[in-house]
Amino acid sequence: MLVGPNGAGKTNLLEAISFFSPGRGLRRATLEDVAFSEGDGSWAVSAEVEGALGLTTLGTGVEPPAAENQSRVRQCRIDREPVASAAAFADHLRVVWLVPAMDQLFAGPASERRRFLDRLVLAVDAGHGSRVAALERSLRSRNRLLEDSSPDPHWLDAVERETAELAVAVAAARVETVRRLGAALAARRDRSSAFPWAQISLVGAIENALELRAASEAEDRYRASLKEGRSRDAAAGRTLEGPHLSDLHVVHGPKAIAAGETSTGEQKALLIDLVLAHSGLIAHMTGYAPVLLLDEVIAHLDPARRSALFEALGALGGQVFLSGADPAAFAEMSAQAEVFSVSSGRVEPWQ
Repeated sequence: MLVGPNGAGKTNLLEAISFFSPGRGLRRATLEDVAFSEGDGSWAVSAEVEGALGLTTLGTGVEPPAAENQSRVRQCRIDREPVASAAAFADHLRVVWLVPAMDQLFAGPASERRRFLDRLVLAVDAGHGSRVAALERSLRSRNRLLEDSSPDPHWLDAVERETAELAVAVAAARVETVRRLGAALAARRDRSSAFPWAQISLVGAIENALELRAASEAEDRYRASLKEGRSRDAAAGRTLEGPHLSDLHVVHGPKAIAAGETSTGEQKALLIDLVLAHSGLIAHMTGYAPVLLLDEVIAHLDPARRSALFEALGALGGQVFLSGADPAAFAEMSAQAEVFSVSSGRVEPWQ
């Protein structure tokens, strides 16, 4: 437990740990924004991890640029040896987080729920992030070609073939994760629980097609759809069909209403139950529980749900980092946890 006033640096500590997973960390900050504003642009995080392959040292960060206009490149190392990307860290640990920015997930735009879902996929499939990034690049390439009044049809065919392959791969990974997570949520269903159970489903043309057709057929159909929709997409300035527009639909199970229509506290409880179910799924699939980062997670929880959360975290069997400004909120769990005081960038055992 990390306890301290607002602005003391609690979230910075959690963000540092989040860099031991693929992607941009829990704040989704750029490499430049991670560094100290008055420094030279460099930063680094190192950790000794006892994970799936035993004790190892992980490190990642950015070195000072050699020239003023040189782009910054994130480096990753395992036992001081360079690796291609942070995806290699997944062999040693998985990291899952819940932060205040997610509180409006169910009532916000579909793009936020897609990003949330992709993080869920990434925790069990370290290559998913690179496929999502490649799909976004391919879609941008197609859009640029369509800006030309007479685009080269051969180039468009090639780009659309690549786009369709990536789109189906991304959609298939999402479908599989939602299927597994949906089963895990159903297994946790308990009307007496302090956390309402959720029902989840994917809304998207390709994702829905994969429920009925083979991936190769879904790919052929999407490629044909892209070709037929060139004039429409050119007029819109963007591609109007594909997994970049899909949505994760979440329903409050006991009330049978959309999660976005529930109260703030209920949405928080649903989100916590999703993250706990996903953490359990990772433990089941990989054989070890993920590191769980919970930033100010108990802010909207009543005492009953707070107790239920602490009990669920204890049963998870993994390492959990919680942060909060009010020490009293953690009193019930303090005997079972290490408590640290965070103040002005310093971390010390709680006295």
